Amino acid sequence: MARTRKELEQSLKQGQIEPVYFLYGSEVFLRDQAVRAITEAALTGTLLREFNDASFNLLTDDVRDAIAAAEQLPMMSTRRVIRLERFARLRETDEEILLAYLQRPVDTSVVLFVGDDLDKRKKLGKKLLAGAAYEFQPLKPNELPAWIKNHLRTLNTEIDQPAVSQLVETVASDLLTLTNELNKLAAAALPARRITSELVDRLVKRSREHMNWDLTDSIVSHDRRTALRVLREFLDDGVEPVLLTGVIAGTFRRMAMAKEMLVRGASQGEIFSEVRVPSFKQRAYLGMLQRLDANKLAQMIQRIAETDVAIKTSKATPRMQMEMLVCELMT
Repeated sequence: MARTRKELEQSLKQGQIEPVYFLYGSEVFLRDQAVRAITEAALTGTLLREFNDASFNLLTDDVRDAIAAAEQLPMMSTRRVIRLERFARLRETDEEILLAYLQRPVDTSVVLFVGDDLDKRKKLGKKLLAGAAYEFQPLKPNELPAWIKNHLRTLNTEIDQPAVSQLVETVASDLLTLTNELNKLAAAALPARRITSELVDRLVKRSREHMNWDLTDSIVSHDRRTALRVLREFLDDGVEPVLLTGVIAGTFRRMAMAKEMLVRGASQGEIFSEVRVPSFKQRAYLGMLQRLDANKLAQMIQRIAETDVAIKTSKATPRMQMEMLVCELMT
């Protein structure tokens, strides 16, 4: 059973640090905040942080190297922190190496498994969920106003209530996008330090519906012209390509979940209680799922993951990588 963000905050305040954490879910901003909080708590007072802090991408790095780092003693510190990412599609032998470590984790290391999701039916997924597992899902619309005000409080900025409502309606619900917009608005609100509806009107361009549907829906519908146009608008507006791969990946992960439920014989109500789709699009969505081959869908998700890695590591332009991805997803 996944624990809550509040439980994590409370345990860290009490100085309780686990040897292994599983941080998962689609809300990357909150998840990354938790990674930083655990890292800071684990390495408090450490002078040689660079020698006690390591990250491994298990899509490209050797699992054995990651475990060797976790088993290494800290240098002039009480703990080491090891972050493991992209471990959802490992070979069986690599999973066994991780499972062997999880049976006897090293007390002086804090190993963070960080990812969007994991097959909960596999041994690794079951083992991680049985420990210090924390799920990070997007905030609900009724939770966003309080979050907006709290964030602006850290920036010493106030916001009018109509402007709050306007932001909730017009800005993508992922907190990375919302934070970027709030920081931009707070800077523009100087010297008054008050955000008004007029300021939101002037500076906030992209809507949540635009973010959630215009790009991904046009890809799913094989509307190449619209997909490339919306992609170009996002990139021209300075939206980070990694954020866009996250939006697309989230859509295709939900499609995979819905496809699996459909194959199992789940009802329409059950499917759309797990996968949120506007009511006016539900019939078309089910039709698309029935036509979609599960193996093809898995290949699409793998291709999205490869593009995400390529954007972070390749010298090729992120714009080119995104355009190639969008075109390939519509072939």
